[in-house]
Amino acid sequence: MTCPSQDTELPRIPLPNLAIALLPIVFTMTLMLLQIVAFDDFVPHVPLALGIAFTGLLGWMRGIRWWRMENGLYHVVHIGLQSVAILVTVGMIIGTWVLSGTVPLLIYYGLQLITPELFLLTAMLLTAVISIALGTSWGTVGTVGLALVGIGEGLGIPMALTGGAIVSGAFFGDKMSPLSDTTNLAPAVTSTDLFSHIRNMMATSVPALLIGGILYGVIGAGFSGSDLDPTRIDAILSGLENQFVLHPVLLLPPVLVLGLAVTRFPVLPTLFLGAITGALMAMLVQGVGPVEAVMAMQDGFVSQTGVASVDNLLTTGGIQSMMWTISLVLIALAFGGILEQTRSVEAILKAIIGAVRGRFSLVLASTGAAAGTNVISGDPYLSIALPGRMFAPVYRGQGLSTLNLSRSVEEGGTLINPLIPWGAGAAFTAGALGIPTLVYAPFAFICWISPLIGLLFAATGWFMPRATEAEVRQWQQEEEAILTQDGMANCADLDPEEIERAFDCYRRR
Repeated sequence: MTCPSQDTELPRIPLPNLAIALLPIVFTMTLMLLQIVAFDDFVPHVPLALGIAFTGLLGWMRGIRWWRMENGLYHVVHIGLQSVAILVTVGMIIGTWVLSGTVPLLIYYGLQLITPELFLLTAMLLTAVISIALGTSWGTVGTVGLALVGIGEGLGIPMALTGGAIVSGAFFGDKMSPLSDTTNLAPAVTSTDLFSHIRNMMATSVPALLIGGILYGVIGAGFSGSDLDPTRIDAILSGLENQFVLHPVLLLPPVLVLGLAVTRFPVLPTLFLGAITGALMAMLVQGVGPVEAVMAMQDGFVSQTGVASVDNLLTTGGIQSMMWTISLVLIALAFGGILEQTRSVEAILKAIIGAVRGRFSLVLASTGAAAGTNVISGDPYLSIALPGRMFAPVYRGQGLSTLNLSRSVEEGGTLINPLIPWGAGAAFTAGALGIPTLVYAPFAFICWISPLIGLLFAATGWFMPRATEAEVRQWQQEEEAILTQDGMANCADLDPEEIERAFDCYRRR
């Protein structure tokens, strides 16, 4: 059956009750749990795919035509295609940067310069700075993060701690970078300014960075007196020297990428140029042919240093190495898309909003909704966009600046995504570093601490800006929705006094 023309006005899909809205999620999570218990394995692709089919069946039973659900599914998948493009490009970068000797050189220098007690703190700070410059946590994890795993392996640092420090720094930087897609998305869906959004996030992010740094410093100090085996480091250094020509010129690819990022060159072309530069370095410095360079982009690099730990780490990269993650991202996006199209996500968010009674419960609800959308869909974009749109009228109704909302959804979206095994960020990180999500997640301190600080501020009222007169005028000019005690209204239909009365009871909180 063909779809109606675009000129045909379609009837609105009815909103399901909360039980029906939750049923597909419960079904899918149960399948994932059974997979872990029965098969002692966690590959979320099939449970998510079956969840899509189950959601479609429920939608069909509610009278929703399949083509409408399919359109919603493809719409959300389309939104996430930028993530897929970045994954493909990062796979190419990893392959060429290992083949060229860039990643081995970083490991080589790191083992000689970084001490065990300072390693975790250094890893957190280095990935934070590079992620702010690049605007992508994935690019940081796949390049510098990979080198840090090799350094940590040589220094005898547990992989769980290394992964936690890398994730903390990389996703902190992603959250705070004006070049990051999620950092731009959050103010866009909440109608706030990008740099005001970043300044407001500093209230929670900077203390989280300081606390995380202290924790990594204290934990790292426990390795200062450890019996570091120098023969292990010597074996790694010798293996790298035997397989690669190690020269400072190999730092050119990361320097180029950082330079382009600082000049605000678009992320995808920046990463692509990084991959091409890595291939050129491989041909010029390592003496490989063009075919080998192209195959490294496609299939990755196979290391043969003779040191098992190094070979396991450096045998990586290439577009094909990203396919497990890409397939998971696409299926998770499709699951989130069909849930959104059948209005299941909206029904759940409306139930959450209905339970909001004050400032703390509002911030808890919006942060929790972003984290919950991450759990449902695994997509950081959806986890920011949906709660951002749904909760904005509630924040306005309480007289709070929507800067509080943009910060809240970033903390529940950007920072929580790498902690969920089927989340796009977690799937990529686990694949790129070779460290399972549930192993590193407990030690990704910043990802946990920053949302908790946000909730502390919501309880105390600290760093929770109220809506200014200029912001209220902007709401009216842009005809934004506001939730008053009498129900939903258009700000353009209310004069400033009416808006003031609408949230006057919250001014005394």
